Amino acid sequence: MTSLRFLTDDLLELSSALLQKARVPTADADLISRSLLVADEAGIYSHGVLRLPLYLEAVAAGGIDPVARPRVIRRFGGIAVLDGGGAFGQVTMQQAVDVAAGAARDHGVSTVAVQGSTHFGAGRFWTDQLAARGMAAILTSSTGPVAAPFGGSRPTLGTNPLTLSLPSAEGHPLVADLATTEGAYGKIVAAANEGAEIPAGWGVDAAAQPTTDPSSVLEGGALLPFGGHKGSGVSVLLEGLATAFTGASAAFSTVDIWQDRSSRMNTGHLLLALDLAAFGDVEDILANVAALQAEVRGSRPGSEVVAPGDLEHRSARQDPGHVEIAASTAAALRALAVEHGLSFPDGAGTDEATS
Repeated sequence: MTSLRFLTDDLLELSSALLQKARVPTADADLISRSLLVADEAGIYSHGVLRLPLYLEAVAAGGIDPVARPRVIRRFGGIAVLDGGGAFGQVTMQQAVDVAAGAARDHGVSTVAVQGSTHFGAGRFWTDQLAARGMAAILTSSTGPVAAPFGGSRPTLGTNPLTLSLPSAEGHPLVADLATTEGAYGKIVAAANEGAEIPAGWGVDAAAQPTTDPSSVLEGGALLPFGGHKGSGVSVLLEGLATAFTGASAAFSTVDIWQDRSSRMNTGHLLLALDLAAFGDVEDILANVAALQAEVRGSRPGSEVVAPGDLEHRSARQDPGHVEIAASTAAALRALAVEHGLSFPDGAGTDEATS
């Protein structure tokens, strides 16, 4: 797919300005924009500024409250329950990260259960913050009903993302950030926007037949779990952790904001933080993680093997200060800029794929 290259700061400024036009406070608008552009820099285009038009439409329709403030409604030792009140997921998650980090310092391990939230972007944006504070993390979230369980055909589950992160002496964490479907929902949307096909095995149409047409998946079809029955089992359990433990709505009882911008999805997140210092010598733990990364990379002499998180780390650093986004995403942002009387930055075209 054709992409355009921009200065990251230019897109950050535009994104923040568009959000502020929608009554989002400046600090929140900057946070949301940064989370989206960090995803784009890492090559996670499904969770980048592709999402911004959806966010703005949801604010206009009432699905997201641009000025809501999350609040802690329950504490028990290292556990906290946080109600987002319909705020942006990024605003809610930033508070969840701060609460989790403080509780982990006091208790060694902490858990923050979040209800009343919305889409929080890429999970690694949050676990990277904890890694920088010397903490390992486990994070999952509910979503709308977009996936069928193994053997099923009806959208019953969410993409139920999972992020696992371990700080490393190498400087960037060992991190896996994935949807528990074969492909992320945002990648299906991106393919539909670009008129591209999706890989076989990612989804079925409304008649439960395999399809490579992203529109057929989006219009009455369903995503499929990764790893067959094993991946499906993981997805079901993550659904339980992100909803039963948080007071959030299960996917099967939720109207997805992609289908109804006014839907208050009551999204749930569950975040666990582990302070390395509570488990032993921090330098030893960091060195052990770095050794694991090195062994994974060296597992096939003469060939490149990447450790989890390597590709995203490399992508974010190969062109500092610049970011590439799909031409269709750039067109949508340009239209929004014109609508709100904002200038749109210049971009250079490339032929590189963006998903």
